Amino acid sequence: MYGWTGNILHLDLTKKNIEIENPSLDILNQYVGGKGFGGRYLRQCATLPWDHPDMVICIFTGPLSGSISPTSGRAHILSKSPLTGLVGDSSVGGKLATRLKRAGWDGIVITGKSKTPVGITIKDNLVEFKDATGLWGLDTEDVHKQIRPGNASLASIGPAAENGVRYASIIVDRYFAAGRSGLGLCLAEKKIKYLLINGTGHCKVKNQKKLKKAREDILRLTAASPALMGQFGFTCLGTGAVYDLMDNRRMMPTDNFSRTHFESASKLNAVAYTKSYAPKKHGCLGCHILCKKIGTENKASIAMPEFETMSHFTALIGCMDTKLVVKANELCNHFGMDTISAASTLACKREITGLDYTSDTILSLLNDIAFGRGEGKLLALGAKQYAKKMGNPQAAMAVKGMELPAYDPRGAYGMALGYALSTRGGCHLRAYPISHEIFRKPVATDRFSFSGKARIIKIAEDLNAIVDSLIACKFTFFAASLEEYASVYEAVTGIETNAQDLLQKGECIYYNERIINALNGFSAKDDDLPDRFFTEAGSSGNNIHIPPIDRDEFLDARKKYYGVRGLNDNGLPQKEKAQTLGLLWNNL
Repeated sequence: MYGWTGNILHLDLTKKNIEIENPSLDILNQYVGGKGFGGRYLRQCATLPWDHPDMVICIFTGPLSGSISPTSGRAHILSKSPLTGLVGDSSVGGKLATRLKRAGWDGIVITGKSKTPVGITIKDNLVEFKDATGLWGLDTEDVHKQIRPGNASLASIGPAAENGVRYASIIVDRYFAAGRSGLGLCLAEKKIKYLLINGTGHCKVKNQKKLKKAREDILRLTAASPALMGQFGFTCLGTGAVYDLMDNRRMMPTDNFSRTHFESASKLNAVAYTKSYAPKKHGCLGCHILCKKIGTENKASIAMPEFETMSHFTALIGCMDTKLVVKANELCNHFGMDTISAASTLACKREITGLDYTSDTILSLLNDIAFGRGEGKLLALGAKQYAKKMGNPQAAMAVKGMELPAYDPRGAYGMALGYALSTRGGCHLRAYPISHEIFRKPVATDRFSFSGKARIIKIAEDLNAIVDSLIACKFTFFAASLEEYASVYEAVTGIETNAQDLLQKGECIYYNERIINALNGFSAKDDDLPDRFFTEAGSSGNNIHIPPIDRDEFLDARKKYYGVRGLNDNGLPQKEKAQTLGLLWNNL
């Protein structure tokens, strides 16, 4: 067996029981890793409440993890989202996947619930449950200081998860967040404070010479990509490199998505942070893109905000202070709290109350959210529940309960369709149409048209599902393609593979998520956008007109998507399609 270790670790926290599963090569090749395997185990308990003891939390590597495959250092964490009730998952960077794989494990499946706070330590084949009572209540930075992981990978939660914040995140190796779906709260419910993982083994590769050749092909393609490696690309400026671009394209969410242009954007871009904090390149273990940026403040290292954080803590909430953004980002990371959801919920509050923020007010509210104080208890529920309880549900800019990130859908109709159809809620990464609608790669599409977008979104979802299963970084696919990664997969595993084979695996993985969501009552009524985008225009200018989205055209595109995805008119999976993909079927 190559690529995989053939060992999956099952941990029952109630019984403190450890079991090892050894799936066959056929099963490994079918589900691949990452998102694919996580979906396999979530399907088995799909209708249980997110906080049921038998609900799984899955942490998986992929067959490429631990090899020299480009951008293969990411891990995938998956459970049922306490924020949305949907499939809840996150691809996260750092050393987690590599250390887990080198310890001899393809993944971990956690069930049960500990009576007291617990830490899970893994050193090769030694797995132990540690008392973490003394760490409960500490933020993620203090946990890191207490444990001092060294070469090991440390994943931990902070007070936000412990106090029930629905969008609590897991922080990996200090600077990497598994966010968006509330996965930190899933760990807190099981009383898991941290996982400490280290491995000293090696990952077996079938054909090292062929892998080296495939790696060189990918490195050559990414080196030629201005978006990735150029002077103003992700390597130099981080994901914040797109801040100016989004505003220039008139699709920067401003004042809770009521406008699409932020007049102060040019003073708050990635270059401004570079001048103030002189950040250094950082990234996932083994990555050559290094899009994470670590700056210096008062001689201390501090993580620079990603694009969505930069945008939402300025334009979305009406603030113009880069120091606030950096501090808010730091607080959210230390508290273990998703920055996109936190800022979006604050923007929702601002619209409903009509009260503007000061920097101090924002930082105070973030503290209140994380520690469950005062109004923070309500804001901790997320924008959808907050707006509902405030009697103004239309103010929540969310899809299926997940707050929208920093791309206004009126400026890119593929993004509009991708948001509405995403299996984890308002997420840009399920299809990531920004690549062809804004970066115009690999081919440009008309961003103000739904023409052809149904099929494009379906294929992109399948592509990203397999990318999150291999596991690789989506940014690489601005330059490389599945053809190159099929060569990598074949070189690592020894299994003859082409791009179409991988895309078909992605289709199966994604359709399984549609089945899981359908089993939980989600249908076409949920595959929609907030009314604002159909009734209110964006901020036209710069020779760009941003009208409201035509609802009839949107619904027609959604119907076409249902057709190419193999769903019925109500957006529900169909038995014949599921069986064609080799998936188990439950009567819906």
